[in-house]
Amino acid sequence: MEDLKKKMSADMNDKEIVFSKSIKAGKRIYYLDVKKNRKDEMFLAITESKKVITGEGDDSQVSFEKHKIFLYREDFQKFMAGLTEAIDFIDCNDMNDYISRLNQKADEEDELKAAEETQEDKLESEIKIDIDF
Repeated sequence: MEDLKKKMSADMNDKEIVFSKSIKAGKRIYYLDVKKNRKDEMFLAITESKKVITGEGDDSQVSFEKHKIFLYREDFQKFMAGLTEAIDFIDCNDMNDYISRLNQKADEEDELKAAEETQEDKLESEIKIDIDF
């Protein structure tokens, strides 16, 4: 009886989808489903589905982990502002890390060149000493 309720509930949920977009990203798929509630108001259901493989060889089993977020019209602007801010933060920090790594590499190269020049200067002075005797 419980299985029948779950199946009927799933069928009812599928009927209320008015638009759907899937985004494949590696082992994950993101579904953006526009649905209607009982009052005929639309909302966005975001689902992350991740493929999970357990076991090895013939004993392996495939299942999917799903996580859902329901986003309602009155929250769209705030959600988008927060999402944009979070993405900008990641992009900025990634760029700062990249620049920092470039600067560190340049500093290491400068130190290596300076050490090589010091070594060359030392060798030249030893050669001059040998010639003077």
